[in-house]
Amino acid sequence: MSRLTVIKAVLGPILRLMFRPQVEGAENIPGTGPVILAGNHLTFIDSMVMPICVDRPVFYIGKDEYVTGKGLKGRLMAWFFTGCGMIPVDRDGGRGGVAALMTGRRVLEEGQAFAIYPEGTRSPDGRLYRGRTGIARLTLMTGAPVIPFAMIGTDKLQPGGAGLPRPGKVTVRFGEPMEFSRYEGMDRDRYVLRAVTDSVMAEVMRLSGQEYVDMYATKAKAA
Repeated sequence: MSRLTVIKAVLGPILRLMFRPQVEGAENIPGTGPVILAGNHLTFIDSMVMPICVDRPVFYIGKDEYVTGKGLKGRLMAWFFTGCGMIPVDRDGGRGGVAALMTGRRVLEEGQAFAIYPEGTRSPDGRLYRGRTGIARLTLMTGAPVIPFAMIGTDKLQPGGAGLPRPGKVTVRFGEPMEFSRYEGMDRDRYVLRAVTDSVMAEVMRLSGQEYVDMYATKAKAA
């Protein structure tokens, strides 16, 4: 058994007990082959709750600072986060976005499930913000279908994304597969990339019931 499988088997029951996730639409996720899981991002625990609701390993990008700590605590954190499916990437540099995109492409070309938050960061106020086009590039470059998903209620258990979450009940809702083969070979067309991204975000909005804001979350945080 892989470390990811072991940690999921041990941690999964604890997280299910804490957050009592109500899962809807999990049957939409293919059991094998490359697939992109694209959803909203409300708080830190989203990346811990959503993967336990999927019956296959899920990989996702995380900040490399989570795995570069010193001493025993740093090593334990690195072991834990990478064991949970996190792939550390330096996203603060000028090439951070490219590194994240290429990492996602590699995971998908290996036939794995890759999770992404198209907003690029946690929502600052619970609303759904404009998606970045990396999600469109990934699906057009790899041909992997997109499964939109919505996290509902996690922000109530961990407001602000910091501190220890409190127990409660959350909902994880998966939509039907979306495929964009009609745009094959157009992964450099910015109008196509925007159209694909907006269609994914529209489905995430439908699943989550969130109010949509047509601006990037990073800009809203900086305002």
